[in-house]
Amino acid sequence: MKRVINIIFVLLLTVNLYPQVDTGFKIARLKYNGGGDWYNDPSAEVNLLNFINKNTNIKVDSEYRFVDINSDEIFGYPFLFLTGHGNIVFSNEEAKRLRLYLENGGFLYIDDDYGLDKAARREMKKIFPEKDFVELPFNYGLYNVVFSFENGPPKTHKHNGKPAQGFGIFVNNRLAVYYTYESNPSDGWADARVHNDPPEKREEALKFGTNIVVWALTQ
Repeated sequence: MKRVINIIFVLLLTVNLYPQVDTGFKIARLKYNGGGDWYNDPSAEVNLLNFINKNTNIKVDSEYRFVDINSDEIFGYPFLFLTGHGNIVFSNEEAKRLRLYLENGGFLYIDDDYGLDKAARREMKKIFPEKDFVELPFNYGLYNVVFSFENGPPKTHKHNGKPAQGFGIFVNNRLAVYYTYESNPSDGWADARVHNDPPEKREEALKFGTNIVVWALTQ
């Protein structure tokens, strides 16, 4: 499996609009307006990338970095990550830029860190007014591309005690936006001392994050 993932990854990078062959795969945290703490838990992506480096042959650059929607830097990353608590606000111009990014092969992962759901759904409607989030069935490929998650997203944190759910927005039959609700795996990626999650919960979350990244890169 590791060799297959590595070969596919290299092939994608040679033809993608978002080349990162020289330094390795990067994740960029998306900075947004509206007052939500987009910047929380900066260790999350670093730990996930280190886990991916250890458990696959994907070459990574495990440094925390963020990008502003209004910067052309967003087009230099194949994978954007958005999280936080509370509010998100995209201007009309920002919505247009994100749509352009997503329609040209980019991938956005949104993780509700609690209280983000209403704003996330509202602002995604600015980007794709003609589309709705659809819940992904448990047999969808993302849930078993590397590690098996037969019941869909893991329940990393309790939140409101509802079942964890994973939703998607598709562009030309490609999953372009993936959204986890009542799941919050990115908290499990953070340093152990941040949320005091047990080791098995953190490993489960890191495995799930690996599936998201691999699926995004191999579609």
